[in-house]
Amino acid sequence: MGRETKETEENRKTRHKMVVVGPHVSIITLNVNGLNSPIKRHRVAGWIKEQDPTICCLQETHLSPKDKHRLRVKGWRTILQANNEQKKAGVAILISDKVDCKAKQIKKDKEGQYIMIKGTLHQEDITLINIYTPNTGAPKFVKQLLIELKEDINNNTIIVGDLNTPLTPMDRTSRQKINKEIIELNEKLDQMDLIDIYRTLHPKTAGYTFFSSAHGTFSRIDHILGTKANIN
Repeated sequence: MGRETKETEENRKTRHKMVVVGPHVSIITLNVNGLNSPIKRHRVAGWIKEQDPTICCLQETHLSPKDKHRLRVKGWRTILQANNEQKKAGVAILISDKVDCKAKQIKKDKEGQYIMIKGTLHQEDITLINIYTPNTGAPKFVKQLLIELKEDINNNTIIVGDLNTPLTPMDRTSRQKINKEIIELNEKLDQMDLIDIYRTLHPKTAGYTFFSSAHGTFSRIDHILGTKANIN
């Protein structure tokens, strides 16, 4: 069904990631690898209802602007999307009907690589950025996007998505050293006081979100990033 990630010790076995940002707020992220099939949409909708998150971020929806109405989940009527005319990429943010969430500003690109919402959640400020990064040049893409959105990123920012990038050697079964581009991305994250929440909470746990059949390796390339000030 695509890549899933979960913010617990068990994510060797479960592949979805959840982070709690308040007593009754959870954010979950999932690479769905295409939602043009009605069966796939039904399965994803069922999965979202089962997880019951406050906010669900999806990547690689592969829905064109004229097809975006096909993404519907009962209980998550507010759905904000960035779509690609070529049925590539595509990201979506689904917000639960149970919460008081108001989006005051939305930024997105025409390629369907990212969407950002700024607003309030239970009367508290929040900035949420959902990213799907291209396979080639992923670290550079993320770094450039962070630079472009720098003025929008603050202590209330949460960045989620498929970054197609392992941020540390621990994020790959091969334990391969990270390259210059990833080092530069990590430096940019550090400059902006952004941290990898899972790695901060689990510094020695090897949890993976993607299996490459071509290389026979597991890696963690789906992430939830937050600010150092907001880690608690």
